[in-house]
Amino acid sequence: MLGRTPGLTFWRLLGSGRGASMSVGADLRRWALLAVWRDERDLDRFLSDSPVAERWRSEARESWQVRLAPLASRGRWNGVDPFGSLPASPSGPLSASPSAPLPARPSGLLPEGARGPDPGDPGGPVAVLTRASIRPARLVAFYRSVPGVDRLLAEQDGCLASVGVGEWPLARQGTFSLWRDAAAVRDFAHRGREHRRVIGRTRAEDWYSEELFARFSPYASEGTWDGADPLA
Repeated sequence: MLGRTPGLTFWRLLGSGRGASMSVGADLRRWALLAVWRDERDLDRFLSDSPVAERWRSEARESWQVRLAPLASRGRWNGVDPFGSLPASPSGPLSASPSAPLPARPSGLLPEGARGPDPGDPGGPVAVLTRASIRPARLVAFYRSVPGVDRLLAEQDGCLASVGVGEWPLARQGTFSLWRDAAAVRDFAHRGREHRRVIGRTRAEDWYSEELFARFSPYASEGTWDGADPLA
């Protein structure tokens, strides 16, 4: 039914791993919808009128949704950039709606393009989405790198919340994270030696057949994530 929803230009239903990190096991109770809308009115109609949205609300023990204005996007998702053509304003929102309890600190790999001062810095909280298709021959190397980056992320007081998500078990993985500001994102991406080492390996050893990195300004949120709204 989602494919026939008016105004919905791109969407993915995503699973999540167990615990607080990207893992080889899945938590079947916890999932997320990543959705890009032509207009915010289309999103409002979906939330108020769609039986799909009503069923999700009735079945979820906990849910949280955030509306995001795109700031920058690099890479492709199944051959397209779903965010690059959208204006950085509420008129072209992305809606990310995880449902059920979400972990607070999974791992994430931020690409080298995240560095440096950014003229598009909104001056407040920043949301980051990373997504990659991992080459089968690089799966072991990828998952061996996760614990070190995970520990670094857990030490970042500028990370408000983060969750590991995936389309397919193991091979198509991503992260969604919320940060205090753009400076906190840059600090994580480039001051951690372990993170820099992993980023270098992803390039040198060609871990990914496709990847995407996008940043957003969160301008509205509703519900709770692990009992609280991280943007409140």
